[in-house]
Amino acid sequence: MKKLLLLVITAFISLPVLADVIRINQLGYPPHGSKVAVWCSKEQDTLKYFELVDATSGDVMFKSKAMRAAGAYGPFRQTSRLDFSSFHTPGQYYLRAGSTTSPTFSISDTVYKGTADFCLRYMRQQRSGFNPFLRDSCHTHDGFPVYGPDTTFVRVSGGWHDASDYLQYVTTSANATWHLLAAARDFPKVFSDSLQANGLPGSNQLPDVLDEAKWGLDWLIKMNPGDDRMYNQVGDDRDHQGMRIPKQDTNFYGRGLERPVYFCTGEPQGLLKYRNRATGTASTAGKFSSCFSLGQQLFAHSGYADTLGHKAKAAYTFGMAKPGVCQTAPGRSPYFYEEDNWTDDMELAAAHLGNNYLDTAWHFALQEPVTPWLGKDTARHYQWYPFINQGHAELARQISGARKDTLIHYYKVGIERVWQKARLNAFYRGVPFIWCSNNLTVAFAIQCYWYRQLSGDDTYLQLEQACFDWIFGCNPWGTSMVYGLPANGDTPADPHSSFTHLKQYPIDGGLVDGPVYTNIFKNLIGIQLQDADEYAAFQSDLAVYHDDYGDYSTNEPTMDGTAVLIYLLAAQENQARRSGYTITHGGITRMDSTHQEIALVFTGDEFGDGLSAISKTLQQEKVKGSFFFTGNFYRNKAWQPAIRQLYKEGHYLGPHSDKHLLYCDWNKRDSLLVTKEQFLQDMNANLDVMQQLGIDTANVRCYIPPYEWWNDSIAGWSAGMGLQIVCFTPGTGSNADYTYPEMGIRYKSSKAIVQSVKAFEKNKAGKLNGVILLIHAGTDARRKDKLYLQLHQLINYLKQKGYRFRRVNDLVI
Repeated sequence: MKKLLLLVITAFISLPVLADVIRINQLGYPPHGSKVAVWCSKEQDTLKYFELVDATSGDVMFKSKAMRAAGAYGPFRQTSRLDFSSFHTPGQYYLRAGSTTSPTFSISDTVYKGTADFCLRYMRQQRSGFNPFLRDSCHTHDGFPVYGPDTTFVRVSGGWHDASDYLQYVTTSANATWHLLAAARDFPKVFSDSLQANGLPGSNQLPDVLDEAKWGLDWLIKMNPGDDRMYNQVGDDRDHQGMRIPKQDTNFYGRGLERPVYFCTGEPQGLLKYRNRATGTASTAGKFSSCFSLGQQLFAHSGYADTLGHKAKAAYTFGMAKPGVCQTAPGRSPYFYEEDNWTDDMELAAAHLGNNYLDTAWHFALQEPVTPWLGKDTARHYQWYPFINQGHAELARQISGARKDTLIHYYKVGIERVWQKARLNAFYRGVPFIWCSNNLTVAFAIQCYWYRQLSGDDTYLQLEQACFDWIFGCNPWGTSMVYGLPANGDTPADPHSSFTHLKQYPIDGGLVDGPVYTNIFKNLIGIQLQDADEYAAFQSDLAVYHDDYGDYSTNEPTMDGTAVLIYLLAAQENQARRSGYTITHGGITRMDSTHQEIALVFTGDEFGDGLSAISKTLQQEKVKGSFFFTGNFYRNKAWQPAIRQLYKEGHYLGPHSDKHLLYCDWNKRDSLLVTKEQFLQDMNANLDVMQQLGIDTANVRCYIPPYEWWNDSIAGWSAGMGLQIVCFTPGTGSNADYTYPEMGIRYKSSKAIVQSVKAFEKNKAGKLNGVILLIHAGTDARRKDKLYLQLHQLINYLKQKGYRFRRVNDLVI
């Protein structure tokens, strides 16, 4: 449709190009997030005011001064940022600046809903071996080994095609696998389960993102068939001989349908004219190891996890034996992934391997404090891959004190270097226009996100959001860079893809390479545009982007870039859904404050005298609660009949640690009192005894820490197990029901506690919306005044006020 429209427009060459345009994020904006558009003019006029208009009524809902003129950028002579972040009302709107209006967009907490799942479609379409989109198989004859000690056939069919060609690389596939695993770990509520492991329709009780990640893991295992065997690449650029659908295997390599499989030698490779600059194996081995370790966490309690755990350590050892980079191999053309760094990969691997490796991870962190391209104007193709140092975030979640602060500072230094360039233009663009600039953009946005999560510092929030907005249309060309997203937006229609070019198959969710410097474009080999350029008015001496299958440099979708985008989209959806939530050190202490819902939670370790009364009250009031017990409590035979009854009645049962450990110092919260191994062992023991009582722990997604006390490291370790920390809402006072008169002024009677809850409801903004009320399942015998005996009265009061009761796991995101 876009190409047809172009032909109509070019037929009337006398039509003027609009002097002014407003670029927006076509997906829309969450109510409580950063909301910025960019006004652009071909003239030198400046803008004073802009308006936000209700698209239905035409009413002006918000009016503000435009930010200072930001000057020329790309094809525009003047630009300005339009910031409407302070407007929070959901709805359909457009922006008006002078006589120019923007496309209509949404403000809603659901604007990102389903987008991560949508982009998973592209990953499935890229599958080699059995391809669920085509419902057919391809490349089942891979392959014959080169460079290594093996001479016989190596079975490596599977994995993903790298881009629109059908080459396959561990370099990019491992990075994609890691991001899918991390997205499943960090944002488990975002993804759906509508497909089987093979990608065909049907639920298999596993989120589709984990099915896709496992597809990557299974191929990585094939590429690492033994502790002393590691392969890095399948095929080479002899593949680039015309477009074809993947099932049309070719004999370009002189071995029938077999393709070469490149052994990791740690030495320069290249079978034809060109060779790479490989110096070791660590960059590839580190990627293998980190994927295997993270996979072990997410597929725990299985033989598969045991395999992954062994291979994670073996791959790490393989990398340590030969430090250096294992670059991909070129052939007849000079293009390859010129990765020049490896300590970041080994840092990530060591951080995943746990406590005994953390000092080594720190040593690697010191060798690459800041990813070298950050703040630079150029770099070689994939020179500093995977574009950000993921190891810093993983390590920072597991340590405390000065070392953690240093890692966070490293992230800040890199962000600040980009910011010094970005602040000079209205798009806040500080990422260089090198090949695959979109991949750099989404990776950098994740570094900003991780920095904000680890530090609590929002200084760079608009820079982070600007990267995201750029991908979805807030750029000089006014187009989304993701095929088919949003459905009603301006998105790629003619990408460099055989699927679309030969068969007109949609490549839903594929992130294209993105703009490149104009001088790069002019010097690339073999590029020839096939159609008139619909973005001709927005090309410039700075950068170009073409929606034309003849341009492999700006409009070719990539598998690894899409996988990184999936993590970013999941983070955005999770954050939008959490806009009304209160997060403290990674733990949820209040649910969505925009909904009149309350969660009743009950904890127990030593005492369970209130179980019977609590169960009876909840049943009478038709209210579901959430119970968090220690392993000590679950093992107590006196409480087991009541526990089984609670589970039968549909209440949520979760862990509370096995031995009721104190995780961190009361006065110095950042100071840990347990190691990661102790934490994991204790939590797994808690989950094991729950399983023994018939509780399905596969559905356990949240827990309350012992003593209701934790820190960022504990939250990070918990996330690695797929567990979200939840806790009572401070100020409600119900958690004081454990006190007894001998405690003096700390003692709170049940009457005082109920009054405290009522006072919170009366005086606090948002009242009790989203509040988590904690009551103990039993208390010391010295407390005669039991709050659980007042539960009936409390529930009735809250019902009269209009509150609904939900299990806490149903509200956790």
